[in-house]
Amino acid sequence: MPRVMVVDDTASIRMLIRTNLELAGFEVDEAVDGQACLDQLAEAASLPDAITVDVMMPRMDGFTAVAAIRADPRTADIAVVMVTTQNHAADIARATEVGVDFFLVKPFDPEELIVELQRAIAVRSDAANS
Repeated sequence: MPRVMVVDDTASIRMLIRTNLELAGFEVDEAVDGQACLDQLAEAASLPDAITVDVMMPRMDGFTAVAAIRADPRTADIAVVMVTTQNHAADIARATEVGVDFFLVKPFDPEELIVELQRAIAVRSDAANS
């Protein structure tokens, strides 16, 4: 069963994503912002297969968190899907630059999120096994 960490400062968004992922068979952890995400990853005995992350959050935004995830050899291969209202071309370019695998704009179709997470996990897993 794949495990996903949902990183968003809005509790209702975390609950929406969590509910849809659990219904699709995922295990779900949550973090309230980028710093909490990194703290939890540092302390985790086992890492999630994927992370969904918002852009605009207190303490540490999603771009900074993803850059830190990619810079750490222990977490570099975790699949990342950015789920955000920030959909300007510059935001999408920055997301790609820091290593986001897929980019979804809120409001999003929960089925699309599940498909993108599964795809990102498969791509990262294939790359890690190559």
